[in-house]
Amino acid sequence: MKIALLSYSTKPRGGVVHTLALAEALAALGEDVTVWTLGRGGDAGFFRPVAPAVRLRIVPFPDGPPEEAVGARILRSIAALRDAFDPSPYDVVHAQDCISANAVDGRCVRTVHHIDHFTTPELAACHERALVEPRARICVSRAVADELAAGWGLTAEVIPNGVAYDRFAATDPAARANWRSLLGRYVLTIGGIEPRKGSLDLLEAYALLRIKHPGARLVIAGGETLFDYRDYRARWEARAAELDVRPVVLGQVRDAELPSLVAAAGAFAFPSVKEGFGLAAMEALAAGVPLVVRELPVLREVFDGAARFADTPRDLAAALDAALTQDTPVHRAAGRALAARHTWDSAARHHLAFYRSLG
Repeated sequence: MKIALLSYSTKPRGGVVHTLALAEALAALGEDVTVWTLGRGGDAGFFRPVAPAVRLRIVPFPDGPPEEAVGARILRSIAALRDAFDPSPYDVVHAQDCISANAVDGRCVRTVHHIDHFTTPELAACHERALVEPRARICVSRAVADELAAGWGLTAEVIPNGVAYDRFAATDPAARANWRSLLGRYVLTIGGIEPRKGSLDLLEAYALLRIKHPGARLVIAGGETLFDYRDYRARWEARAAELDVRPVVLGQVRDAELPSLVAAAGAFAFPSVKEGFGLAAMEALAAGVPLVVRELPVLREVFDGAARFADTPRDLAAALDAALTQDTPVHRAAGRALAARHTWDSAARHHLAFYRSLG
């Protein structure tokens, strides 16, 4: 089967991580897989090496003018990928986001990782078309599939994410020790500073947590995004100054260094207000790190029994305190067992069965 997987970026966001891992798992099963994406900012490759069995087609996408608005950038992204992509060689065209689904005019399978509610007109239209026009849909959790059914009357196949279990479960002790030497004892979150990640709530929780754990640091990694969150980040920085807290903002971390950064954390915080699965949180469980997540239906579905749940900043602080002080080998074993059940091989086989069911 000749399969094209389409994404919008080479950068390390959850949907891109998903695309590459799925492509490699499908190729390992003997399928002919090509990943198409946009090379933003001069990128000629992905954020990590990709298995040689997977073909890569990276469409150059130069930066626009400094004043380019989000809507204009979205339309330019769609046009660039549409102009470059030829669907004719492929048995399956599978888009992983609204930009790539719009680029193929909906003639695709679409994975709906989560449902957003945008206010930018071009982005709202892109999102809507990418939900209603594809020939078939996949969701990475039942909660998102139910949201799609309730809001749009659309059905979706549920295929949970896999996780690179061995990569996070067996990290180098010296690399973990290096992170601890550099950062001390820390609570980690991945995803940058943005509204969807609940960054302001986590900041408030951290200020409360420091009362009982004055030496603990909040470390924030990642944050590559298409969107302009400068106003939100300015609010976050102003609030950090008011609270007299100084989180460590690492930005993007090299892919090879990420597992040891996760594994060295005292706890992993995942207070997102909107998620489709929570891949970074599942990676933390694979690493044996205590996990605290937002009380959301999707995160309850995925992590029940293996995480602590909280909603308000005060509850989040209490849950992080418990994660730092009350975690046991039993808790860690439960988390590792959950992560180990989510394999990319299983996800790839489920995808293949679904592709074939479409005829």
